[in-house]
Amino acid sequence: MATPRLVLKFGGTSMANPERIAHSASIVAAEARQGKQVAVVVSAMAGETDRLLSAAEALGGGLGELETDTVLAAGEQASAALMALALKREGFESEAVMGWSLPILVEGPPGSAKITDIRGEPLDEMMLAGIIPVIAGYQGLNAEGRLATLGRGGTDLSAAAVAAAVGAECDIYTDVDGVFTTDPRIAPEAVRVERISHDAMLELAAMGAKVLQTRSVEYAKAKGVTLRVKSSFLPAGTSAGTEVTPEVEIAEKRIVSGVAYVRDQARLSLHGGEGPQAAELLFAALGDADVDVDMIVQARARSGGSVVECSVAGRDLPRALAAAENAARPNGLEVRSETGLAKVSVVGTGLRGRADVARTLYGVLAREGIAVRMTATSEIKISALVDADLLEHAVRALHSAYRLGAAPSKA
Repeated sequence: MATPRLVLKFGGTSMANPERIAHSASIVAAEARQGKQVAVVVSAMAGETDRLLSAAEALGGGLGELETDTVLAAGEQASAALMALALKREGFESEAVMGWSLPILVEGPPGSAKITDIRGEPLDEMMLAGIIPVIAGYQGLNAEGRLATLGRGGTDLSAAAVAAAVGAECDIYTDVDGVFTTDPRIAPEAVRVERISHDAMLELAAMGAKVLQTRSVEYAKAKGVTLRVKSSFLPAGTSAGTEVTPEVEIAEKRIVSGVAYVRDQARLSLHGGEGPQAAELLFAALGDADVDVDMIVQARARSGGSVVECSVAGRDLPRALAAAENAARPNGLEVRSETGLAKVSVVGTGLRGRADVARTLYGVLAREGIAVRMTATSEIKISALVDADLLEHAVRALHSAYRLGAAPSKA
């Protein structure tokens, strides 16, 4: 039987200071003592990326520049060396490995590059020799031979890529013990989900859950990597966590696995015009302005003509308004907008066509006096746009209505 392999990722508060690094190293050591071949991926110490970015900005640098990327990547490189030192103190051979030296190959703009390939052979050799490689995450080498970074949360993506390259499972250590049915700060009765599908986790990440970076879940799904979200604040071996795995491996799954939310949403609408022309005009303008849209509704106005509505992030509204008005004005159309909104979503599996799930959502919100401004549905979510000051009320009501505060769930 092949020796099991495991990639462990640590970042943020897990790497906050030498004491936290030493504790994280003890978790790695406990896994290695069980006979597993392990590798580690680390991000910068807590606050280090912001400190380095401030220094770059003070000297005229900014996000999206290669020199700034070189500065920011230094945080992960320091963390890799510190973790290797901590593992040596635990009695293991360990070496720091830079993401660009493997190399992890990337393409795309500085600050938001994406991984195209990774050489796993050097890591294979180290692991087979009993050496624990500690890889600096968040960075890779572009086609010009320059270092480029993967964006915020990019170390999660690095860890998923390393796991795929060496045929390992991947444990992501954070400051929470897994994924919860909703934000425990809003609904204290929220419980940990034991297992969740890649798709459901991807939706929760996209909805604002900060446990995993969206691209890391996409990569893990594409490569068939099993992820586990665990807490680095518990003693080694005691974090139950949440397993993120292909849907086919999950038995007894609930239809609804969680309630997610996104604050700071806005509604933009275009009035007038006929048929699909107005919609094409609006979305062409928003696309040219690089504005992401979410919910979309098109209807016939009582006074004639069409109404096309969409939701956008509140921070994008000024740019969206300017683009929409520039497109609408020459065509005699009217643009309207509304702020102070938020999005609440129920996330699960096989939701499209489930009238009972939709009935519960609409019924609960209606009984609680929460107006639904727009909705959107897919196979794994039903979302509603509501007044921002009623968001937390909506989250609690839906979490209770779907009985998500029961025993730890498989979703």
